[in-house]
Amino acid sequence: MILKQSEGLPQGASLAWAELLAELPFDSQGLLPAIAQQYDSKEVLMMAWMNREALEETLTQGQVCYWSRSRNRLWRKGESSGQVQRLKELRLDCDGDTLLLLVDQHGPACHTGRRSCFYNALQGDRVVITSDPLISPQQLYGK
Repeated sequence: MILKQSEGLPQGASLAWAELLAELPFDSQGLLPAIAQQYDSKEVLMMAWMNREALEETLTQGQVCYWSRSRNRLWRKGESSGQVQRLKELRLDCDGDTLLLLVDQHGPACHTGRRSCFYNALQGDRVVITSDPLISPQQLYGK
């Protein structure tokens, strides 16, 4: 795999994206996990799935697009809430089986109205909610 070649390369070396894209290990449903992280604060915002079409659209449009397994279609982040993610940088993990999207998140990333989907923290034998919604889901989605 092309990505394996990066293991011994120094910082600043590069690989051909077209070749690497052709070898990404999409799962049996054609998906890769994608983690969205705020580019400047490094806050982890959410995890979603991308297929090749969503990945290519994200790279060409600059607005993050995912594959919604529940809707069985492309899902452009913010299409119903207005809380869009603009791609700043895309990274791959060492195996090429997980994407890291460094994004500029406008508003909450979570459908609950919170900034991040990761607001449930295990503390001892309790799960503690660590943040309040920035906006109610009813306001966010107009329902």
